[in-house]
Amino acid sequence: MIFDELNNFEQYLNLNKNLKAGFDFIKNGNLENLEDGRYEIIKDKVFANVQTLTTKQKELKRWEAHRKYIDIQYVIKGAECMGYGILRDFGEVEEEYNETKDIEFLKGEKFNYVNVEKGNFVIFYPNDVHAPMLSVEDDTEIKKVIVKVAV
Repeated sequence: MIFDELNNFEQYLNLNKNLKAGFDFIKNGNLENLEDGRYEIIKDKVFANVQTLTTKQKELKRWEAHRKYIDIQYVIKGAECMGYGILRDFGEVEEEYNETKDIEFLKGEKFNYVNVEKGNFVIFYPNDVHAPMLSVEDDTEIKKVIVKVAV
């Protein structure tokens, strides 16, 4: 898991050849004016999901992990708390892996939290279990983009 400010994104471009395309979309995509939905960036390799959602209390979290894609998560409006942990610490399967959606839900007790607001990004690799969309304090509407980069 990587947490940093957007103006430092270039430090991470050598980690995957397609991360640059994802960060270019975030930096140059006029995100505040984009409609919710999926945006293809590089066919079969990089795409973005823009979402407007309401955060939820930490007690309602669900731990998710992916196998095919790296997530770059960036908050466009508002702030959210994200839980994160290491895959090896989440041994119990809550919901089996769905290959079509590239997601599985797990249970674990060893994790941390980070508050993410506009100007920050988080990168989750397949080894990172995460619980997004959690409230910093009260439940609130946020707008975010999740860029999916093929591993």
